Amino acid sequence: MLHFEDIEVGKRIAYGSYEVTREEVIEFASKYDPQAFHLDDEAAAKTHFGRLSASGWHTAAMTMAMMVENMKNVRQAGLGSPGIDQLRWRKPVYPGDTLRVESEVIEKRRSKSRREMGIFKSKAEIFNQDEVIVMDFITNGLIAVRYPDAPIED
Repeated sequence: MLHFEDIEVGKRIAYGSYEVTREEVIEFASKYDPQAFHLDDEAAAKTHFGRLSASGWHTAAMTMAMMVENMKNVRQAGLGSPGIDQLRWRKPVYPGDTLRVESEVIEKRRSKSRREMGIFKSKAEIFNQDEVIVMDFITNGLIAVRYPDAPIED
């Protein structure tokens, strides 16, 4: 089980494989982002996307699915997340694309108000099958400290 003490700044991991389907793009957009370029081939062809594209929010949801699947394989004492920073949709995601994640821990610190908790930031980059970054963001993770009575270093 991975705890705060095990988190290494600079460590990079790669994981996931998510095939984007036309049906899922339309289903997600119909429910959460019903813009024409996510729903209709003809309308999408008239935009800068050139064809039906996934909602950015759908891309974020597919990424979350890969992150949770990875957490099943790399168990950690996670305590949730207070959010993400600097979310950017870099390139469109299309039906037929296969997505994957690369993540690098960029900082970590102990919580001063909750000794049992650590906070770490990771930069997540989501790639398509052509190794093009389609989305990136900074994750903020909360994780249990194995030794909460240990001194907090500044």
